[in-house]
Amino acid sequence: ERLFLAFRNPADPANPLGPPWLEEAALEVTALGGYTLIILTVAAVVGLLLVTRRHGPALYTILSVGTGSLASFLSKQFYDRARPDLVPQLDIVHTASFPSGHAMVTTVAYLTLAALVIRFVHDLRVRIYVAGVAVFVSLIVGVSRVYLGVHWPSDVAAGWALGVAWASLVWLLVAVLQFLRRKRTVRSEE
Repeated sequence: ERLFLAFRNPADPANPLGPPWLEEAALEVTALGGYTLIILTVAAVVGLLLVTRRHGPALYTILSVGTGSLASFLSKQFYDRARPDLVPQLDIVHTASFPSGHAMVTTVAYLTLAALVIRFVHDLRVRIYVAGVAVFVSLIVGVSRVYLGVHWPSDVAAGWALGVAWASLVWLLVAVLQFLRRKRTVRSEE
C-alpha cells in the first residue's frame, strides 16, 4: 500500500502526483501495453516477416505473443485478485488484477520483437539499444499501471517476471528446435 500510495498526493490520494499532463501521459504510455497496439504492432512485424519469406520468425512471433497473452489471461482467471480500491482508478479495466496483463504482455511482446532484431542484426550496439528499448517500454508501461491506480505494485512485478520468463522460455524452445534441426541435417549429410 505504501508503494502504491507513493504515486498519490498525500493531501488528496484521489489525485496522482504531478501536473495534469502527467496523468494524460500515463494514459498514453499505458496504451503501449494495450491489446490493440500490441496486436497492430505484432501484425505489422509478422506481415513484414511473411513478405520477406521469413516464415519461421513470423510463426515464432505469433506463438510467443499469442501464448503469452493466453497465459496472462488464464493467470488472471486463476488468481482472480481484486483491483486496488484505495483510490479512484484512472483507466478503464475489465479483468482481474493479478498479474498485470499490461506488464506481462508488453514484456513478452517487446522482448520477442527485440529478440527478432537481435537475431537479424549483428551490430552489438544495435542489439543493446533494441533490448534496452524493450526493457524500458515494459518498465514504463508497468509503472503507469500503478500510477493510474489500476494495479498493485506486486501485480506489475509478477507481470514483468512472468513476461520475461515466458519470452525466455519460448526463445529457448525455438533455439532447441533449431539446434535439433541442424543436428539432423548434419547427420543426414554424413
